[in-house]
Amino acid sequence: MRPIIRTCAALAALALTATLAACGGERNTGDDGLYNRGRLAIATGNTTGVYYQLGGGYADLISRNVRGYQATAEATGASVENIQRVVRGDSDIAFSLADVAGEAATGKHSFSSPQPIRALARIYDNYVHVIARADAGIRTVADMKGKRVSTGSPKSGTETMALRLLEAAGLDPGTGVKKQALSLPETVQGMKDGTLDAMVWSGGLPTSGITDLMTSMKTKAVFVPLDRELARLGSTYGPIYKSTTIRKNVYGTPGDVSTIAVPNVLIVSAKMPDTLAHDLAKVIFDHQQELIKVHPEAKNIDRAQAPKSEPVVLHPGAKKFYDGA
Repeated sequence: MRPIIRTCAALAALALTATLAACGGERNTGDDGLYNRGRLAIATGNTTGVYYQLGGGYADLISRNVRGYQATAEATGASVENIQRVVRGDSDIAFSLADVAGEAATGKHSFSSPQPIRALARIYDNYVHVIARADAGIRTVADMKGKRVSTGSPKSGTETMALRLLEAAGLDPGTGVKKQALSLPETVQGMKDGTLDAMVWSGGLPTSGITDLMTSMKTKAVFVPLDRELARLGSTYGPIYKSTTIRKNVYGTPGDVSTIAVPNVLIVSAKMPDTLAHDLAKVIFDHQQELIKVHPEAKNIDRAQAPKSEPVVLHPGAKKFYDGA
């Protein structure tokens, strides 16, 4: 009878583990000493965005180079949802815009209290893409009044940025535009079909979905400059936003487009073991050339800038890596 008892006990333990995971319980260290039993989930973003592409490449690097671990990339709504997933224990690593992550860490705006997250690295910058159909008569964000506008996936960094841009332009995000919360693939299709007048997207360069849009629509789609909104955003949210340009060669536009950039960060739970956080940071820079082959934004991940994740606290394991320990 003893083997049966042991088997039943093992099955009960497995059932308890599954129940905890299903309920968003703590990611556990298994009997083999591996965090979450060696399985890591990476929360990324929309399937035609840079988060998703780099997340897949990062998962492959982890699986091949971090001993004992297998990682998978998951398509999500991005920043806000990603942080919520890490806090619940549904994901282990997440891409996020630094403004959203900072608010999560300090318990502001979208978050009612500080969230138990830590940073692995500050990575490349996201660029805000505001694009309108040429026949919609939109030349500034304020011109979106009464128009059909995609503000991005629900609980995404794009949605956060879109709502702030509308406010900065003097528009009520709830009533000033005909807001549609759509993923990037849905948004691109809506722009092509004419069911949308304009869209907002925050992503790296180039974003494949935007390349598809501009290649298909050519002069029927135009970028909207954001010079007017930057100062108002800065006065409300601080220096996290900075002025930049999207060069004309990126999407084949007639000229460079003035826009806004915000950094991205990789987020993990505060409960992640130091050794694992160290190795996850290390693999990025040991194999950066492989990530660059996945997407060119990876070349803009700078080891000197990577630990500058404030106000998100750098994970102590990642800090050991950057300190050379």
